[in-house]
Parts: sequence; structure tokens; C-alpha cells
Amino acid sequence: MNTELLRTLCETPGVPGHEERVRDLILKQIDGLFDEVTVDPMGSLLCRRDADTPDAPKIMLLCHMDEIGFLVSHISEKGFVYLQPVGGFDPRNLFSRRVLVCTDDGDFKGVMNPGGKPVHIASPEDRKKVPELGEFFVDLGMGAATKDVVNVGDYVVMDEPFLEMGDKFVSKALDNRIACWLGIEVMKALGDKGRGAELHVVFTCQEEVGLRGARTSAFKVQPDIGIGIDTTLACDTPGIPEQFATTTQGKGFGLHVRDSSFIADKALVREIEDIAIKNDIPYQRTMLAAGGQDGAAAQQAAAGARAVGIVVGTRYIHTVTEMIHKTDLQAAKDILVAYLAEQ
Repeated sequence: MNTELLRTLCETPGVPGHEERVRDLILKQIDGLFDEVTVDPMGSLLCRRDADTPDAPKIMLLCHMDEIGFLVSHISEKGFVYLQPVGGFDPRNLFSRRVLVCTDDGDFKGVMNPGGKPVHIASPEDRKKVPELGEFFVDLGMGAATKDVVNVGDYVVMDEPFLEMGDKFVSKALDNRIACWLGIEVMKALGDKGRGAELHVVFTCQEEVGLRGARTSAFKVQPDIGIGIDTTLACDTPGIPEQFATTTQGKGFGLHVRDSSFIADKALVREIEDIAIKNDIPYQRTMLAAGGQDGAAAQQAAAGARAVGIVVGTRYIHTVTEMIHKTDLQAAKDILVAYLAEQ
């Protein structure tokens, strides 16, 4: 397993609308794998491998590049940096975080905290309060000079290293750099197999703010089959009833049947399930009551497409401690290679 590629993908900053560093990294990795590679006006990376025959069906893999983060909205006279979120955050996970402020002229380390009293002078009522997102700010330690290096519109990501812990990977941005990793590694493993279909692997932008890049790129490709590749919940942890677990880590890739953005094609679900069984690839069917993913955009593009999701169960999602099981990631790669090889 190419762990170093996953590490580099996760540690490379890129929030919605600012995916260029991730895109440049992917471009270096996919050299020679496709017949055509283009960047669309929104910044998504569209990669096409031609079929052996004309009028072949189009299969589209959608792998979003962006991670949740923030955009700078204001810098105070004292140099405190205020933010607007791009992506879904739970404020309870944002206390006392180290962050990276990314500007056109370089990256600057900072710390994120909410406004208010520290524990030594806080009242019992103060300590019960959960701040709103807008109350958090970043301190770069530069004082008023911060205004000389940071501008409104610069972006901020969490500054935490990728970790390998036993059978698990832990990192920020596993959502959704695992999909970028899969888009690259699946094509390397596929080789020249599966030329009965025209294959599009699209590394999309701005998924975390509404599947935006997937919508435009799917309209461009107009696939017959769309496969959204993403993380999903693994709530197999203390304090959560079993029926809300979604996935259990170590039990295989997630065959995503439904969320609030789409309902998967029933025949396609069964086809992938049969291939998984035939090849002894562990899997689990998954559903989410809320949330969405890029497969929905492919399903609804132009005249529509058959769609399904291939997902990897992730603990502590949308935090700096996102955790996946190595065997689940491997199973996602194996099923994608097996499915595409049969086309």
C-alpha cells in the first residue's frame, strides 16, 4: 500500500475553491495513465481513458479534492484573524487547535481559540458554553504585522500530521484524500484492463460546500454510470447505539445505497455486490440519513445516470483525528479494480 502518497495527499492543504496544490500533486502522479487530462474552469481535474470501441459506455469516478477549512474574513488592528467556514464543523472540536494560514506568499502557523475567558477566571456558567463558529479566531503571534502578510480570502486548514497507528491511518483530510488516493492507485493497478468502457476519473472541487465541482464536471462528461468515492461514518465507538453505526471498521468497503442526496441504482448495487462476493472482497452496505456525496451529481447530470457510492468508514469524521482501517481502504481499491476490469 502506497502510504507515503496518502500521507502527502492528506498533509497538502486545499479547501473548497483552493484545491490547486492538491491538483498539482495529483497531476504528477497520473502522468501517462490517461489519454486526456484537462482542468475545467472551476478547477476540477478531468481525466479520460479511451475505450477500445466507439460509442462505449462512460463510467465516471468522482473523487473530491477539497477538505473542510476556513476562509479569512477579517484581520483586526491587533492582528487577530477571523474566519468563515467552508465545510461542516462542530465547534466542540475546534478548541485550542494549531492551524496553517495559507497565503499567496507562503504559509504561516497559528493557533485557533474562541473568544472568552480562560479556565482560571471563567465562571461555572462560562465553562458550559459552546462557542459559535464565528467566535473563533486565529493568532499568528505577529500582532499588527499580521495585516502585512494575511489577506481576506486566504484560507486556513488544521495543522496536524498524518499518523499510522497499528491497523489504522489517522489524519485530517482523509475526507476525501482517500478518494484521490484511490483514483490514482486504482488506475495504476488497472493497467490496460477494462477498455470496454470509456473511463473518466474526475478529481472534483468544492464538494464540501455543495457538490459544486461534481455538478459541472458530470454535466461535461454526461456519464452512463457514476461512482462517488468518499468517506462515510464509522460510529462503531462508545456512546452510539448500534443502529447508528453506519459502518464497522475492518469489515470492508462501504457499498453506499442511500443518503439525503441520492438513492443508488439497485441493479448496480447488486452487480458490485456480486463482484465483491466472487472475489472475496469484504464489504458492507451503507446508508446515511443525512449528508451527500459526488455520486449524486453524476446521477442527476443532463439526462441522468446510474449511480452508486464506494465509501470507506471513517471514525471521528470532520476532525483532525479522522481514522480509517487499512483493510477497508484496500477493499475499496480491490472492488474498484475488479469492477472496472470487467467492463
